Amino acid sequence: MPSESIIASLIFAAGKGSRMKNYHGNKTLLPLEPDQSPFEGTHPILLHILENLPPGPSALVINHKKEDVIAATRNLGIQYFEQPELNGTGGALLASKSFILDRDYDRLIITMGDVPFVKSSTYMGLTEALDYYPMVVLGFTPDDKKQYGVLEIMDDHVIRVTEWKYWSAYSKEKQDQLQICNSGIYAARRDVLAGYIHILEKKPHTVLKERNGRMVTIEEFFITDLIELMNDDGLKIGYTIAEDEIEVMGIDDLTSLIKAQKLLNA
Repeated sequence: MPSESIIASLIFAAGKGSRMKNYHGNKTLLPLEPDQSPFEGTHPILLHILENLPPGPSALVINHKKEDVIAATRNLGIQYFEQPELNGTGGALLASKSFILDRDYDRLIITMGDVPFVKSSTYMGLTEALDYYPMVVLGFTPDDKKQYGVLEIMDDHVIRVTEWKYWSAYSKEKQDQLQICNSGIYAARRDVLAGYIHILEKKPHTVLKERNGRMVTIEEFFITDLIELMNDDGLKIGYTIAEDEIEVMGIDDLTSLIKAQKLLNA
């Protein structure tokens, strides 16, 4: 990596975490060192993530319980961008558009606020791969692909990320060929990403979601669309692979929270 490169980090921390039953705060602030209950304790997930990211400009995309997230991080020199509507990972990226367009850095890590165990070396490996690719996806190879999105790879570069509802309709032979899953963590060259952010803004998906107990149609944006947009323009998207499934585990519910707490304090 060129010695003059500046690495920035963007963390998505806006979601409500509806699968974390009986917890109403922002799940990125859940403790990795529990006390009286799994929901009480110290060392929040978000701060653990920030400790592992490389030094450089950092930003958080916020919405749910945003005041609590700001209070927990206010002394860390972080910028905040509100995602006014929870409209997908691409929507979170669009909410932070000015961080991409106006800040002075070369490479950007895009990560999730509920994935605490990604190693510093893994983040650096992602950014080092940007020497060869404009965008890089962090993949992993689980024993069971479950309902993860998978990387479709051709000639050693990623041509698309395909969600389970689509790849589950593939033939078993083709399914068996798709061994690398998408962690939802990426790195991109800022100048290339800046050129595609306006294109992504014009590519919403219409999806059916539950809101306040009823199903409504909303527009969502997906970061994974960037992969196909860049491929269409002849750009090759790279990938690196996490050490194991634990490194990229997301803390979505009480079971995964307790598991993460045990892993950290083993």
